Amino acid sequence: MREQPFGEAMVDDEIAEVLAYHKGDVQAAIGTLLGDIRHLRWQLVLTEGAMGRGIVRGWRPSYDRDYA
Repeated sequence: MREQPFGEAMVDDEIAEVLAYHKGDVQAAIGTLLGDIRHLRWQLVLTEGAMGRGIVRGWRPSYDRDYA
């Protein structure tokens, strides 16, 4: 069984996979990733609207990363 990479090695592998999928076209890769971000943000909006307050005890999703 192949050992799973972690940390920077995993990120490098993921970047290589994305670029390979887009045949080395960096702009196409970025465009796809930005589209994924838009889609996931919309999914978060829909989820926030559908979830009850009692289930999550006042927790609200964050749409931006916390860079603390």
